[in-house]
Amino acid sequence: MLHESFKPGPEHAQMLDQLDPLRHFRERFYLQGDRIYLDGNSLGLASRDAEATLLAALEDWKRHGIEGWTAGDRPWFTLAEELGTLQASLVGALPDEVVVTGTTTVNLHTLAATFFHPEGQRTKILADALNFPSDLYALQSQLQLRGLNPADHLVLVESYDGRTINEDDLIAAMTDEIGLVLLPSVLYRSGQLLDMARLTAAAHARSIPIGFDCSHSAGAIPHKLHEWNVDFAFWCNYKYLNGGPGAVGSLFVHQHHFGRLPGLAGWFGYRKERQFAMLPTFEQAPTAGAWQISTPSVLAAAPLTGSLRIFQEAGLERIRAKSLHMTAYLIFLIQTRLSGAPYGFEIGTPLSDASRGGHVALEHPDAVRIGKALKSLGVIPDFRPPNVIRLAPVALYNTYEEIWRTVELLRHIIDQQLVEQHSDQPGTVS
Repeated sequence: MLHESFKPGPEHAQMLDQLDPLRHFRERFYLQGDRIYLDGNSLGLASRDAEATLLAALEDWKRHGIEGWTAGDRPWFTLAEELGTLQASLVGALPDEVVVTGTTTVNLHTLAATFFHPEGQRTKILADALNFPSDLYALQSQLQLRGLNPADHLVLVESYDGRTINEDDLIAAMTDEIGLVLLPSVLYRSGQLLDMARLTAAAHARSIPIGFDCSHSAGAIPHKLHEWNVDFAFWCNYKYLNGGPGAVGSLFVHQHHFGRLPGLAGWFGYRKERQFAMLPTFEQAPTAGAWQISTPSVLAAAPLTGSLRIFQEAGLERIRAKSLHMTAYLIFLIQTRLSGAPYGFEIGTPLSDASRGGHVALEHPDAVRIGKALKSLGVIPDFRPPNVIRLAPVALYNTYEEIWRTVELLRHIIDQQLVEQHSDQPGTVS
């Protein structure tokens, strides 16, 4: 629930920072001078820990050459499984249910190819109309590969308000025609957090496999993927998990499905002890490692080792508690300082703690130009069409005073009509 004890002045923000038990982790990150970085839900900041493990991987390459696959502090041959073990507790999985491999959309393809088997009347995939487009593209292509028309076989549950998805509507759409459900844990625009446990139970009651894209929740929100019996999940590691641009992705497969043949097989999913026997028949690993396809990108995975060290020290429960408190504070300031004329901002994110992810969707008809004005004043948000400025105060490195300053700058932009100085055309990357 939103906190009623917040106050609007800078002194209150400074007091909250002094009381913050995670404030010392900020020193572990490369901050950007006086800039306020609120785009960690798109790309997390670099940490000194991530830099150190990346440099260590480079050093292993220099020292060992090909022997680095089995030599060094972190042999590359088992790096994907090692990182999966380190990540497992962040998503509530068993150590061998997570593997760090591939990329988000590639992992979705291999998992959908595994769990979607159209037969009889179950020939459709259920998703939501507000899902991240890349996921929808992948689902469309999976249908096309099976000779099915996405216009007929991709069922998209619509939103009543353009912001959120009603879970009752999702469950009602789980009919006898559905062969797979794929949903986001958190909607990328509004930040709505779905009840994954409830949706999984509903899908399984109808004998439908279900998976989740956890890209906007992994590293920000505790999950219990194993306990909830989620069939599969996948996520990127460059947002809240601060693994670096283009970081290797992650996937989860529940142990109930171990031994199942992956829909897209590759040599790194082979049983480790026999992988170099180079046999012509695929023999999958007895863990989530079976869903690896290709040789891991060691240098794209190495920073994650250091980043996960920070998460182990900070604890995801404490990170989530601070994240909720920071977004509640941001919402309070928006409601008290930016609502009504002449400001006209609206909050597109659910207000309840149970339904809110790690960012706040700030809506305004002039969102593109306001976002550009913010950047010119040293605040880094991002824009999502048609009218959303996403603000993501990250528990590990943002401060309450930065949140207060951002809201005051938004007032300043409107008061001084600074939007007039900027184009209303979105940038190529936003």
